[in-house]
Amino acid sequence: MAQIRRLVVDVLKPHEPPVLAFTQQVGDAESIAGINATLLELDKEVQNVKLTIEGEAIDYDAIEALIEDAGGTIHSVDQVVCGEYIVENAPTPQD
Repeated sequence: MAQIRRLVVDVLKPHEPPVLAFTQQVGDAESIAGINATLLELDKEVQNVKLTIEGEAIDYDAIEALIEDAGGTIHSVDQVVCGEYIVENAPTPQD
């Protein structure tokens, strides 16, 4: 099976821990080479954060467990890139 090289997930998390600490905690996963967190929405009770994760062989189950341990939940998986290298999206007329 092809290894996951990039994973983009939409996460709902409580305000605590802050986005910085939350991202560092998830980023400690052994399979992650780099992680980017973008705050998409903030309301009274939760934050909606997009995590872009890259690595040679990302362990989805480990990432999900770390997110849940930090109080978050994966709302959706928005992008998965697998294979020997990362393929970027090609523009199409509807873009």
